[in-house]
Amino acid sequence: MAARIKTAVLGATGYSGLELARLLLRHPRLEKPVLFRRPAEIGDAADLTKIFPALSGNGGYPLQPFSWSALKADEVEVLFLATPHEVSRGLAPEAVARGVRVIDLSGAWRLKQQQHRAIYGFPDSVSAKEVTEKAVYGLPELNADRISGASLVANPGCYATSVILALAPLLAAKVIDREKGIVSDSKSGVSGAGKEPTSRTHFVSIANNLSAYSVFGHRHTGEILEQLQLNPRELIFTPHLLPIPRGILSTIYIHLNREMGPAEVQSCFQDFYVGKRWVRIFTTPTLPEIGFSLHTNYCDLGFCLADDRRRLVLISCVDNLLKGAAGQAVQNLNLMQGWQEDEGLA
Repeated sequence: MAARIKTAVLGATGYSGLELARLLLRHPRLEKPVLFRRPAEIGDAADLTKIFPALSGNGGYPLQPFSWSALKADEVEVLFLATPHEVSRGLAPEAVARGVRVIDLSGAWRLKQQQHRAIYGFPDSVSAKEVTEKAVYGLPELNADRISGASLVANPGCYATSVILALAPLLAAKVIDREKGIVSDSKSGVSGAGKEPTSRTHFVSIANNLSAYSVFGHRHTGEILEQLQLNPRELIFTPHLLPIPRGILSTIYIHLNREMGPAEVQSCFQDFYVGKRWVRIFTTPTLPEIGFSLHTNYCDLGFCLADDRRRLVLISCVDNLLKGAAGQAVQNLNLMQGWQEDEGLA
């Protein structure tokens, strides 16, 4: 085996960052990752075990203030950004300019079209446009060939991952009646909202409750539209908050433009994802459930076809912190380094 490479994580104190640190620590081709915090956040916590005591007993995981000099001194080759969008927006171009490859878990570089980027409120400078064009959308099942040579990979959003992977085979086969529209009813555990508590994510708001939010305005909508080349009028995407810690289930309603049998639909998915390690296709009438994909890097896909053979319901499940974030980031790392996609994940 070749020499191990050095990685770093900025933002390991969040939910996705913690999962990412855990995966990198056990990856067989990596040295122990450097864990950075932004200087303003260091405070009294100089070790990740102070924030997540469940990690105790393994010698500690020191946190150090982020600086470019520290990144160079540690000889970091790949930097993971598990940071707010605006922080990633500022740091990624500098890292790439310094020859460090970047995998960004935020939404800072996912979108190409200004009409979709506008929802983040990012200024559209000339330099930002150049970096945007270089960034590769890190959905391995669709973009593996481009990810392998990328200097900046924009890790997809969790909702977007579940919806794109469900729809891509049918859109590629041109069997969806797009004029009748696509409806995605998606539900996520509360960890998808991030670590910082809000009035919406407090226990008293979440427990025994189910609520829709960001209707016609969720940031992941633009990703779905761009990656699937859909017109906004062809998609209704509505996210919901579930009273569970993690996991996403997307129920997607479509009309077919011709009659299809269950075997043909099944083959459409199986042929499209042949050899794709992290997509599991369930055989109808068995449908995926959130519990099946929890704590894994799988996207589970299933379907139910109506008796008229023209109406189709798709079910897509992912763990929002793994296939929807940290696991997919490691999958992208493996592709960038020319390794098997399941290294450190199986």
